[in-house]
Amino acid sequence: MFNTLDEIKGPVSQELKRFDKHFREAIASRVSLLDKISYYIVKTKGKQFRPIITLLSAKMLGDVNDNTLTAATMVELLHTATLVHDDVVDDSDQRRGFFSINALWKNKIAVLVGDYLLSRGLLVALDRDRFDMLKVLSKAVTDMSEAELLQLEKARRLDIDEEVYFEIIRKKTASLIAAAVSCGALSITSDPDVLERMHRFGMELGTAFQIKDDLMDLSGHSIGKPLINDIKEKKMTLPLILSLKNAGPSESKRVVQRIRSDSLDKNVIADTVKFIFQHQGVDQAIERMNWHRDQALSLLSTFPSNEARHALESLCRFVTEREK
Repeated sequence: MFNTLDEIKGPVSQELKRFDKHFREAIASRVSLLDKISYYIVKTKGKQFRPIITLLSAKMLGDVNDNTLTAATMVELLHTATLVHDDVVDDSDQRRGFFSINALWKNKIAVLVGDYLLSRGLLVALDRDRFDMLKVLSKAVTDMSEAELLQLEKARRLDIDEEVYFEIIRKKTASLIAAAVSCGALSITSDPDVLERMHRFGMELGTAFQIKDDLMDLSGHSIGKPLINDIKEKKMTLPLILSLKNAGPSESKRVVQRIRSDSLDKNVIADTVKFIFQHQGVDQAIERMNWHRDQALSLLSTFPSNEARHALESLCRFVTEREK
């Protein structure tokens, strides 16, 4: 069992070094401003969670090859593009504890950089004739865009129930993690049964990942965004949805009305957090998160036992136990 992220990525540590080279080459540009921003992106990179998943998924099934590195590069380019665009949409000035692209170079440049990264991801696939991977990632982009717009639409009315919530997070977060898993698997095999199980594994892991993000926002561990940011942005997260379901209709209506009228008010925020904890929103969200984690682990158990599988199993636990 691997306990830390450094230990989890141990089985693919050499492959990650090769991936870093591929990624740097993929975002390089002859335009000096773009090259400067690309260097900043590489310098401030995060945990590389999705490339790690891609590489481990491939290594569990066989030997990491050039197509695997292509898959990991595509996934990270797409993910980075969405982060740059998200920071513009959210008017966020920080990302992973560093200044965001839009904070340093303004929105117009940030949008163009995001577009460039997305196009580079598509070209990486086309250059190697990996239309299968391109199809998987294009579907993920579509899902993510739909989910963002659905969330924005629902935020105006604050009428998201559990069914809509899970639709949003499956498309917004789980779809890209599932794409990372699927593309890693596609670099090794075309077996439809294997690919289907790997995709399901990615969806379950991604769902658990997003619920944990919801919980961390309440606990104040999120890096690069303010405490209780979800309430401030009128986002209906799972802990809030469950607590509203558990409370009486009149109390729930009052909480929703207060969030709708002034979600930035400190008293409204404090009372809402208290309400969520009092009505078991956090405890029940943890139960849902762990259920999806266990589903992911169950799917992994159907594959041959090896070091990469054990690392993925540890990654499932890391996702639900992390503090940032």
